[in-house]
Amino acid sequence: MRDETWEPAVTVDEGLSRRAKALACTAPLHELDARKGMIEWAEAKTYLMAEIALYTIDQVAITMDFDTGASHQHIVDRVQRFVALQASQRPAKEHARVTAWVLESLINVGDVDRAFRRPYGAVDADGVYRVHTFDFKLIEERRDATGKLYLRASHEALNVLVGALDTDVESAQVAAEVKLDNLIRRGQLADAKQIAEQARIRTIQYGEMIRVQLDATKRNVQAVDWQEKVPKLLDDALAHVEERVKAERAIAKYMAEARDEAEEPVRKSRAAELVEIVEDCVRRHIKLHTHLMGARDLFREQQDRQQFADTPQRQTLDLYGHLLTPALDLPVTDVSGLADGYFTDSSGPVVRDLPDLATLVPLLLRPAMERTRFAGEVLEPDLETLEEQKRFTNRQWEQANALLDLPDEVRTLSGLLDEAAALDPELPELVALLALHAYGPQTGTALRRGDPRVLVAVHADAGLDSQGFEGDDLLLTTARLVDPATADGPEPTTKNTGGDNR
Repeated sequence: MRDETWEPAVTVDEGLSRRAKALACTAPLHELDARKGMIEWAEAKTYLMAEIALYTIDQVAITMDFDTGASHQHIVDRVQRFVALQASQRPAKEHARVTAWVLESLINVGDVDRAFRRPYGAVDADGVYRVHTFDFKLIEERRDATGKLYLRASHEALNVLVGALDTDVESAQVAAEVKLDNLIRRGQLADAKQIAEQARIRTIQYGEMIRVQLDATKRNVQAVDWQEKVPKLLDDALAHVEERVKAERAIAKYMAEARDEAEEPVRKSRAAELVEIVEDCVRRHIKLHTHLMGARDLFREQQDRQQFADTPQRQTLDLYGHLLTPALDLPVTDVSGLADGYFTDSSGPVVRDLPDLATLVPLLLRPAMERTRFAGEVLEPDLETLEEQKRFTNRQWEQANALLDLPDEVRTLSGLLDEAAALDPELPELVALLALHAYGPQTGTALRRGDPRVLVAVHADAGLDSQGFEGDDLLLTTARLVDPATADGPEPTTKNTGGDNR
């Protein structure tokens, strides 16, 4: 018989983490629309910042090559024309500022290492849920051999552009080109253009994966697995490139014939765009093939070069970005050990002072210094008398105390406020403050001071709406204080008088 309280165990779902990272990559684009209301130099509500960011990533990805990037000015010019379409009535100067603002936000200029950080959770093998930090970039600034800056779209940015994360790029591109060929043969050129653009992004993404491995090899050969992982990746890439070039050339040839035979201007234009996109994919695959053929030679050259190179220096630690910011996200129990370990290791060994006769003997034989009886002239400080700033005048205090002197009567706070306003426009505020203080009177303190009477306030079953004060009305009276140690009889009671009293 099955136990009614049985619950399935929590399993480790890597797909959940991948989807969380996918959402994290799109967060900077959503934040652009969330922050555009803070822009003071333009009416930014007209602009769709997320679309501008996607278009910017698209232009950088299309323009960059295997080992080069996109010119900053070229991207600004292309994106500015798209921004002008969203608000054609606005001046060109505003379009340029919006373009620069979006591009700088994608680069994350305000951060030290220009990386976005988003938390995500994952269940480890022991079934414990832990929060990790996902660091990623969208558009990176790099320098070429001449020192000139250029832009490159990161792996995460390409994933944002095609709407996926951690996908098998080779399989995705094969599927995209099969779908592209099917759409072309059915004459659906509009849908085929979208698939062709995604296939081109997959081509760029595949080349980016190879480039990352080769760049890592140039920095440190030991950091890259050239025994199994990279050789297999190169073999798969060579086979993939050979198949894709054949398929893409066949598609480009078919589309060129469709372009030449088309009579409708729209269909002819779409066919020409498809031919251009597919030929760009062919060109990129051929260039990728060239780098793949020289990858193993690059490995051997870097191995020989780095074998006789100096020991690599450790990168300087960024205390704010690498230690403080991640530590603030951890519980105190976890971060205490981390902080103790860091400061213990970073402080270095302590050098103990050892006595040295060569310095100790002259120090002991040195004549004593003459000590003066006085340290020197003491300067007289310039003191300035500060005048006490009073909120209420003495006259107002006298009027308030006279109104609240109620030895034989009970008054409502609303009535006292109206009477105080007739005497002085600022007097109701002081009366209200004294009445609130009387709601919980300090009778013990008043007895020690020897006060004969104390002001008492209790809740009234009525609302207060007088002289700008709202809430519950109060009943006020003055009660006589009697010391229990010296009292001879019962305390006198207050009597209720007529008029506006209750």
